[in-house]
Amino acid sequence: MKNIAKFIFVILWTTSTSFAQNIIKGKIFDNSTKEPVVGASVKALGTNAGTTTNINGEFLLKTAEKINKISISSIGFQALEVDYKADKALSISLEPSVENLQQVVVTANREASLRTEAPVAISKLSSTLINDAKPTSMYEIINKTPGVVMMNYNNEQHGMGIRQPMGTAAYFLYLEDGVPIRPMGVFNHNAIIEMNVFSVSSVEVVKGPASSLYGPEAVGGAINFITQRPTAVPTARVGIQFDNYGYKRIQYGAGATVGKFGLYLGGYVAKQVDSWQSRSDFDKTSFNARAEYKLSDKTRLVSTLAYNDYYSQTGGSVDSIAFYKREYSSTSDFTYRKVLATRAKISLEHTWNTNAETTVTPYYRDNSVGQNPSYSIRWTTGATTAKGEINDNSFTSYGVLAQHSQRFNFFKARLLVGGTYDYSTNPYRSYTIDLSAKLRADGKSVEKYTLVKENPDVFVAKYDAKIYNTGLFSQFDFEPIQKLRLSLGLRYDRMSFDYLNYLDNNATGTKEYSQVTPKIGATYDLGNGKGIYANYSQGFSPPGLTAVFRKTPAGSANPFYYNLTPAYFDNKEVGGWASFLDNKIYIDLAYYEMNGKNELLNIRQPDGSTDYQSAGKTLHRGIEYGITYKPNSEWFIRFGGTNAVHRFIEFTLSTRASDVVKNVNGKDMPSAPSFIANSEITYKPKWAKGLRAAIEWQRLSSYYQNQINTVVYKDKTAFGLSGVSVLNFRAGYTFKGIEVFTNIMNLTDELYANQASRGNNATDRTTYTPAAPRTVVIGLQYNFTGK
Repeated sequence: MKNIAKFIFVILWTTSTSFAQNIIKGKIFDNSTKEPVVGASVKALGTNAGTTTNINGEFLLKTAEKINKISISSIGFQALEVDYKADKALSISLEPSVENLQQVVVTANREASLRTEAPVAISKLSSTLINDAKPTSMYEIINKTPGVVMMNYNNEQHGMGIRQPMGTAAYFLYLEDGVPIRPMGVFNHNAIIEMNVFSVSSVEVVKGPASSLYGPEAVGGAINFITQRPTAVPTARVGIQFDNYGYKRIQYGAGATVGKFGLYLGGYVAKQVDSWQSRSDFDKTSFNARAEYKLSDKTRLVSTLAYNDYYSQTGGSVDSIAFYKREYSSTSDFTYRKVLATRAKISLEHTWNTNAETTVTPYYRDNSVGQNPSYSIRWTTGATTAKGEINDNSFTSYGVLAQHSQRFNFFKARLLVGGTYDYSTNPYRSYTIDLSAKLRADGKSVEKYTLVKENPDVFVAKYDAKIYNTGLFSQFDFEPIQKLRLSLGLRYDRMSFDYLNYLDNNATGTKEYSQVTPKIGATYDLGNGKGIYANYSQGFSPPGLTAVFRKTPAGSANPFYYNLTPAYFDNKEVGGWASFLDNKIYIDLAYYEMNGKNELLNIRQPDGSTDYQSAGKTLHRGIEYGITYKPNSEWFIRFGGTNAVHRFIEFTLSTRASDVVKNVNGKDMPSAPSFIANSEITYKPKWAKGLRAAIEWQRLSSYYQNQINTVVYKDKTAFGLSGVSVLNFRAGYTFKGIEVFTNIMNLTDELYANQASRGNNATDRTTYTPAAPRTVVIGLQYNFTGK
């Protein structure tokens, strides 16, 4: 009997042992942001066992074999091997890779995909790049994108140029986690004021028309600010920044994931007092929150909240006398801009299976931009009086974005379909103010404007509008043959608005703009880290309401700009990417030609007012290139640039016989440098772990200031180069969570303008938006990371 019992015990023990499983649990996160890494590959070395991480960066690996080591890999990160000890949950951080080639992007296809599968020019500004830059303002990171220039108008105010002249038209789209920051039809030039730079995890910039996915306005490109997710491990960071011109900022962030719930909170409070430029004090409170809840293994809720309260005095531009004397005085002491913006959304994300995903996102916006803008001052040469205006552009939006992605077993195909609906109320008020003008001795420019009287009953524009934006989009990607991937996109947009124009005898009515925009593209993998792409796409952008309801100049056939029409663009593009020397060198290249029709352009009048026209034809042609070189773990070198032409093909300035210049056919557009570049060398020495240093070069060639090409901005700057040539230096050191850093902007203290412009009239004079002199930013930050 004892022998039988022993035999049964041995059989049971052997059976249980043979079927025993080693179970490894863990979570994988980005070492820079501490965000979970989704879809990372986890393999048990020496076995066939493997798995991938879920949306929270978690994995569960089971195998009957003994495990001593596991390997982890993910696109965009450095691969890692980790020793495993039984019965111990793993918490693994991955270092982001620095190369720009094989990155995961979401903006190109509205969901995570490889950069090399997207037949568009797209750049990703990684969390590592942003963290190393320690930006005070967003332009410090956006300008690192090849072919893009973001002008710094001080106090986080800005202009943008993406395949367009600098700051002349709003043919680009700003997104936050894939949702437009402002609704179509509402002025979006300065929307980045409403962003929280301290809670941005990464930035993706699509260059060229993206209207087939994102709709109108995404013509020159789209910039998607991706906010910080809840961290996989508990984190907290708090810090301060200040500079030698009265800028101070307190910044904070904290996040964690506990069970099914994750939360991240972050923001800053900034204040500027007595800066280098007169009339430039400002205050800003910026806050972001993001919560994620895992309803099941296939479903989660993601909710975000953004709040920004901004007020700034606006010094405005200066004349040549003040500019070249470095007298950064303001011609006015009454101008300002104030913004109060709230955005909220909640997304329901469901994965039906490995081939199907659906997302539904309702959202809400409430926004007010009030200002007494210096750029709206109207003055005629020699006059001792002038006019200005005070305006308020507000909107409240309710919208929903829904999309479904379906993958198929044939041709590696994927179909994306979706739609968006956005309803916004938009009251606008703008009334005049009377000014007196103190002239300089020559009588050709103004030394000082003084506010004499506000006229709240004398309106420049006064309307109420209800805006209805509807869009339906689809994109089908497939591989008809191996290594060749085709992408077909199509979108229908309809923008309509009901209006009450109080200045046109209380006229009411409805206007509508609609368009179908297609895209066709292809990528071909040449192997060994090399490939090419091509695309044809169209862009479409209706005029903004602030232009439509503006009073036209005296003598015009119509009292308002009701006749403004949408702008249309055709874009043809080819490009490619390649890696060399065992992936130490990466090159990204794009050549484009974009033809515009009915592009909304403005003509400055003798008194400084603007005459809008949506007519004629334009050409935008260029080559963009990005090169990165990482010879070893200590050095990283990048160069990005563009050579471009922005030209009027047909554009009529005047039909009056008395005017000498009637058109600008064949002339270059103003504020359009032919060469733009940004380059940086970064050093992170092995002998001093935690130390970093970088030198950056920003370059803009000379450019025409006016539409008739008679005046060029060509001042000499660093290295004796004409236009803009500026060096910036950054350094930092981290030890046990304590980080100290400095950014020295305009290292050689160059005198240059962020914008220099002039009207076409003989009596017009150049106005300069001065750039800051040498600015030294110093910061201290404490970073906590739990387990």
